[in-house]
Amino acid sequence: MRALHQSIAILLALLPALAFTADTPYEESIRDWQKKRIEGLKSENGWLNLAGLFWLKEGENTLGSSDKNSIVFPSDHSKASLGKLTLKNGTVTFDAAPNAAVSVAGQPVTRQEVFPYTKPVVLEHQSLRWFIIKRGDKYAVRLRDLESPEVKAFAGIPTFPINEQWRVKATFVPTTGEKIGIVDITGRASQEDSPGRLVFTIDGKEQVLIPTGTAEHLFVVFADQTTRHETYGGGRFLDLKGPDANGLVDLDFNKAYNPPCAFTPYATCPTPPKENRLTVAIRAGEQYKGDH
Repeated sequence: MRALHQSIAILLALLPALAFTADTPYEESIRDWQKKRIEGLKSENGWLNLAGLFWLKEGENTLGSSDKNSIVFPSDHSKASLGKLTLKNGTVTFDAAPNAAVSVAGQPVTRQEVFPYTKPVVLEHQSLRWFIIKRGDKYAVRLRDLESPEVKAFAGIPTFPINEQWRVKATFVPTTGEKIGIVDITGRASQEDSPGRLVFTIDGKEQVLIPTGTAEHLFVVFADQTTRHETYGGGRFLDLKGPDANGLVDLDFNKAYNPPCAFTPYATCPTPPKENRLTVAIRAGEQYKGDH
């Protein structure tokens, strides 16, 4: 009986250390955002299943698993010849090879214009899905494999602890006709419209970010003093709602997320412009433990 009493006493002594602290409503909202982020990456339209990026030449571009093709698809998920993509004056047309078994939305196709489009025209063959993207004046095939081992092996994203102090209010300073130079990882440069500037203070230091997008929906590519050390070397992204009635923007760094290039070599991510390189360390949002 004495041993039982001693065990109970020890257990009671440990209870404070074992006590569970429930998440605040704010922490719950961030965890829900993180969960949806993972689900998005693993979905059919996510970044984890990308299996190739192939730049088109003007004229005919054959595709299939045979190395005789201009574009070589994975041999275990593709017939030797699937057909050809023809790029002519900004229009891309697909012509299927005989018995290629290529479809769009489940319907077999023999000939299909796939670019330009208002919504991507996705070609299907076995577990492969591909469509056309345009970057600058170049066109490419973006290939997905719905049976990609990258999806099955994905172990999640490391993050900094959720801390509401990283949710700051930024003053939105509207601008007219301002553009910001953006360079993607392929070296392509563009001038993007910016509706204004975000001015805020962290650790007593004034910081400025220049978003792209519209006054209603802002997009930011930024770097900070954690970049290449604790976070992804190509910077991180933020999606923000436009300013409220007082001209303030909710700048929540707990929702700072890695670009697609952190997960696949087949993305064409923008990199942080020099104007968006913060002088403070933002230890919030997603981290990066891989090869920078």
